[in-house]
Amino acid sequence: MATALSRSRGVLPGFGLTLGITLFYTAIIIALPIFALVLKSASLGPAEFWAIVTSRRAVATYQVTLGAAAGATVFNAVFGLLLAWVLVRYRFPGRRVLDALVDLPFALPTAVAGIALANLLAPTGWLGAPLKDLGIKVAYTPLGIAVAMAFTSIPFVVRTVQPVLEDLSREAEEAAHSLGAPDRAIFLRVIMPAILPAFLAGAALAFARSLGEFGGVIFIAGNRPFQTEITALLTFIRLEEFDYPAAAAIATMILVCAFVMLLLINILQFWAARHSGRGG
Repeated sequence: MATALSRSRGVLPGFGLTLGITLFYTAIIIALPIFALVLKSASLGPAEFWAIVTSRRAVATYQVTLGAAAGATVFNAVFGLLLAWVLVRYRFPGRRVLDALVDLPFALPTAVAGIALANLLAPTGWLGAPLKDLGIKVAYTPLGIAVAMAFTSIPFVVRTVQPVLEDLSREAEEAAHSLGAPDRAIFLRVIMPAILPAFLAGAALAFARSLGEFGGVIFIAGNRPFQTEITALLTFIRLEEFDYPAAAAIATMILVCAFVMLLLINILQFWAARHSGRGG
């Protein structure tokens, strides 16, 4: 009985104290800023709020942000899956270095990444100049925004898919090989169904991260209204103009998108748990 009691206690303080501290800091760090944002938005009337969030300039930023985020997510979904596959299934010199580089966007300040990408992809940059000769302009275009978003969000796909691939049993693949199934069929019918929940969850996380990207984008976007201006930048501009209600209203739209993505991610994670037989 004493052994069972000691196991139930664990090494951290009691449940009440631990939960209380967790809820306190969650309220201060997360809930309070969100509540302040919603409260500031509520100071506007419904008609005024709607006029702000549906203005031509705001709608243009939604189109730029959502379009670039979607393009970055599609790229990350494909390239991130390939990168996770290479890291798990192959052994080669420099593999550990490549694996460490995947986490670089997490460690690197996004503003530094934006400056580096802008210098690299500018019309006179190392990559920008050859691309310009080919008629491809990256910096200061929606394409440049998508590139910056892809750089900052690709770890989400790789780090979500990688552990699932590592834990995936090879028996089903070997059985399919023994039955004469081609590699393409094995990947689509054996491997992909097993990693699909994690793959979709990683893509959703990458998309959500791209929606809120700021520092990595503003240096390469050009920030031209109706062309390359993102929603986060318009919020910042309204703050600089001391138009706090308008900034709060536009930020609330980003918050709503974030909550939708959070709901989607939780649904995908629940699906992944049930798919793997761990769901209740």
